[in-house]
Amino acid sequence: MSAYQTEYQWALNEPEQFWKAQSEKIDWFTAPKTTLQPDENGIERWFPDGELNTCWLALDYHCANGRGDKTALIYDSPVTKTKQQYTYKELKQRVAQIAGMLVEQGVGMGDRVVIYMPMIPEAAMAMLACARIGAIHSVVFGGFAPNELAVRIEDAEPKVIMTASCGIEINKVIPYKPLVDKAVMDSRWKPEQVVVLQRPECKADLNQSKDLDWHSAVQQAQPHDCVPVRSTHPLYILYTSGTTGKPKGVVRDNGGHAVAMKYSMGTIYNMPQDGVFWAASDVGWVVGHSYIVYAPLIHGCATVLFEGKPVRTPDPGAFWRVCEEYKVDVLFSAPTAFRAIKKEDPEGELLSDYNLSTLKTIFMAGERLDPPTLEWVESKTDKPVVDHWWQTETGWAIASNPTGLELMPIKAGSATKPVPGYQVEILDELGEAAQPNRQGFVAIKRPLPPGCLPTVWRNHDRFESGYLTQFPGYYVSGDGGYLDEDGYLFIMGRIDDVINVAGHRLSTGEMEEIVGGHPAIAECAVVGVHDDLKGQLPLGLVVLKDGVKVDDIELEGELVGKVREQIGAVACFKHALVVERLPKTRSGKILRKTIRQIADGEQYTVPSTIDDPTSLGEIERVLNES
Repeated sequence: MSAYQTEYQWALNEPEQFWKAQSEKIDWFTAPKTTLQPDENGIERWFPDGELNTCWLALDYHCANGRGDKTALIYDSPVTKTKQQYTYKELKQRVAQIAGMLVEQGVGMGDRVVIYMPMIPEAAMAMLACARIGAIHSVVFGGFAPNELAVRIEDAEPKVIMTASCGIEINKVIPYKPLVDKAVMDSRWKPEQVVVLQRPECKADLNQSKDLDWHSAVQQAQPHDCVPVRSTHPLYILYTSGTTGKPKGVVRDNGGHAVAMKYSMGTIYNMPQDGVFWAASDVGWVVGHSYIVYAPLIHGCATVLFEGKPVRTPDPGAFWRVCEEYKVDVLFSAPTAFRAIKKEDPEGELLSDYNLSTLKTIFMAGERLDPPTLEWVESKTDKPVVDHWWQTETGWAIASNPTGLELMPIKAGSATKPVPGYQVEILDELGEAAQPNRQGFVAIKRPLPPGCLPTVWRNHDRFESGYLTQFPGYYVSGDGGYLDEDGYLFIMGRIDDVINVAGHRLSTGEMEEIVGGHPAIAECAVVGVHDDLKGQLPLGLVVLKDGVKVDDIELEGELVGKVREQIGAVACFKHALVVERLPKTRSGKILRKTIRQIADGEQYTVPSTIDDPTSLGEIERVLNES
């Protein structure tokens, strides 16, 4: 058997022995005697009697083992023209001071702290400081609307909010303090303290009775040691959009999470301990939690924290500049970032300005990696490009090309094979296993591996009903897809993105793959819109590459022909409209549901996660004109 097959079969056949072996690769205060045990809700919990501290693993452990002078955190901010590096020793000292400050504010084991901050080193330090004292952090993406922040404050009930005076976008400063004040005012739960980091670009007005200046409070605090916590003790709550409109608080534990993070850095990313890992994401997303902060530091390598964009900070060469400057080994970002680069530099001319010899692999996740983007990045960089699929709920990859075991042949459109520890199956509506190449519900057989959510914060019934009840014995991902005859997993999008055209269930992801392959198109979205006769019809929205001039009617005809040729007339694909930009979340996901609501003339709420609200107005205009 191959290295992957050997590892996968071990995890499949002897999961407790497999994960016990992985757990021995991290430094426990009290090593677990029990590997797997159901909790009071019947949910399998990993290493329940073990004690550890995640901040110890990320910082103190390396200092204690003679690696304190190694670089831990690299901060690069083209928006403020600031660069800074911290060793493990320096980061530990800063984090210990912040932890001491939190303790002086009455924060202790199990208390919640909401972190509402931009992409600055103090955001990562705040997370680690909470972990250090057994507090539970909940990071909210900096700049979220006050009502969305208020909902999260009410649900998490934090003792303290940690924020900064502002966030900085391209040519724009966003004051955070007024947003926090409005959220606190609107929330039924009132935190005891708001700690504000003053940034020189925009100072905040502080209320002397309830606001605390970050710098002065930290300077006066005594450094705090790591507090041992149970493996099952929550490390953080991360809110993800819920179908009911109320965000779901995904809970992550300490022990299983640490084991999974350590395992993934070797198995999935093949990361050398003395290397540089760069997840070009935000600490507000799960990628930022897992692969800007926790996994790289637990592994002992350097991690890059980038306050900028793939384009316009200052140009589409930003990613390549960072990779060259810091000798990045592995780059991880969302496909939308590379589509933005492709749109502004379609021939990849800026790549020739930079030396990418240290860059081994480019990973993508967060949304479906369309084959045209995969092929463009592969051909322009001459690097392996690995699509891998995971969710906020799992915290790490469900399926990937396991580069630390072997680099398997890449199939465009596939996230390769399930990672050891995940037993992925495709189920039909009756819960029966689907045949190869037949689409269905993507489900994971329980027990889920370490690192995955054990519950939803203070709403276990929602966890059960949302993920576990549809197919007993399985976690249902909410995504549709199929396994091919070689066991490669293809994710075709959310189950909601499968449309029903005259009784035929068709994947909009498959249509997007075809439409996006046209040489004039930078990116696209296909949604199902209401039709009285056929139920739904597909509608394509396309963004052209910069500098491309085409006749819209001629382009539409070519795209209709391509879909008809590759899927057939049954797709009923007849309309493709050119738009300037697609509405997206800040993490790069296209807001297909909102596009669908606009196209159907329904009332819609502007999502709190939207990156540019004006993009919705343009969609309305284009649809009205058509």
